[in-house]
Amino acid sequence: MKKIWQIIGSEKMENKVVLHVPNSVNLEEVSACGQMLVDSDSIGFIYLLEKENEYVYTLIPKSIWHDCKGGLEAQSTFILTNGETNIELVQFQEELEYLVENIKGNGNYGDEMVKEVEAIFL
Repeated sequence: MKKIWQIIGSEKMENKVVLHVPNSVNLEEVSACGQMLVDSDSIGFIYLLEKENEYVYTLIPKSIWHDCKGGLEAQSTFILTNGETNIELVQFQEELEYLVENIKGNGNYGDEMVKEVEAIFL
């Protein structure tokens, strides 16, 4: 079973967008994979992390998308934090831009996902 960590909050700071996971999430020995997926069922994006040779899915729910859009527009760096450990989410900007462009008008992602992405990112 894959581990899923949900982003619970976000904030813009200088040239960064900081994405928060619960303090109980251990970010030690986690590395960013530089890849994102779409979770149409949850209406979210997933950033892949790797820990001990397995993937960890980091779910970015719709409630966080406005800060993500602002980060894209400002060419910000995206950081994941549990309050103690920070990880730069490499390729976040490029991956999210690519997914948004692919989702636009594409019913293969589901009507609700398309509607929500278009409403926020376009």
